[in-house]
Amino acid sequence: MDAGTEELRDAHDVLSEWYAENLTGVLESMPIERAMLDLFAELTVAEGTDVADVGCGTGRLLPYLAGRGLSPRGVDLSPRMIEVARRDNPGFAYEVADLRELPFGDASLAGVVCWFSLIYLAPEARVPAFAELARVAKPGGYLVAAFKHGDGARHRNAPDSRVASFGIDFDRYWLSAQEMTDRFAAAGFTLIFEGCNPQPGGSEPPYGYMLVRRTGSGR
Repeated sequence: MDAGTEELRDAHDVLSEWYAENLTGVLESMPIERAMLDLFAELTVAEGTDVADVGCGTGRLLPYLAGRGLSPRGVDLSPRMIEVARRDNPGFAYEVADLRELPFGDASLAGVVCWFSLIYLAPEARVPAFAELARVAKPGGYLVAAFKHGDGARHRNAPDSRVASFGIDFDRYWLSAQEMTDRFAAAGFTLIFEGCNPQPGGSEPPYGYMLVRRTGSGR
């Protein structure tokens, strides 16, 4: 494991309880995010129900996905996040895994969720990561991603940020919608829908949402 990945893993181990305390139930107040997940679920069930939340954190999305007819599993880089997921959102299969080496067979998933998990990909990690997502998605399957718009530059936390208050730091990369589209296309996905949600006050970059489909379905 490279140093950047180790730093990211250890930082999210520290943040796991904060996520559990502050993100539980937040989806109920985010209609755009629910709409994207609903669209993903409605299209995916026509291809199958086996889906994975890659970078699942505390597993907060899995009950929502299950409620829409899917059979979700969760993977996350952070062992502590997976422990919290099993505690707070039980009844689902969870595994510790790197996005670039997923514990799923080739073309085994009807759908993949990447909810703000692609924002941690360093430039050298992007090609293998997107290729791995394509490997596990079945032809005709769907992938939905939430991300933060930017220019792809490396970001660290400000000294007065919430994360810095925990005594941790890690790299983030906010990609443009064009780069996201290009990388999905290079990996074998076709763009179905793209949306943008500017954040109030400009304290956060705009949130982006993208639904893509694995090519090769013959449709």
